[in-house]
Amino acid sequence: MENKHGKYHMKRYVLLGALLALPLTAFAATPSPADCQAYAKRVEMDAGSTAGGAGRGALRGAAFGAIVGGDSKSTGRGAALGMVVGGARSSSAQSSAYKNAYDSCMAGRVQF
Repeated sequence: MENKHGKYHMKRYVLLGALLALPLTAFAATPSPADCQAYAKRVEMDAGSTAGGAGRGALRGAAFGAIVGGDSKSTGRGAALGMVVGGARSSSAQSSAYKNAYDSCMAGRVQF
């Protein structure tokens, strides 16, 4: 049989061990920069491709050129302009998605 003091000391040691292990578990859960870079790359790839944005831009530009200009020359110019704008816009969106994902990960707001 244990006396009252033995149980008290056992509880104390268990509590002390748990408190000492707490910072170690929090440190282990913090993602490394390499983990955050891999996560941000996945988010960037999910955001779409620059070629897809350029293709969608070309289609929209061609439609706009056909409606406004009414001839094939206007349609071609609209497609060219739409391709450039759509590609640049998509590239910017990908870059922004990567930066936001990386920053969120490094701040600890992402759980793996």
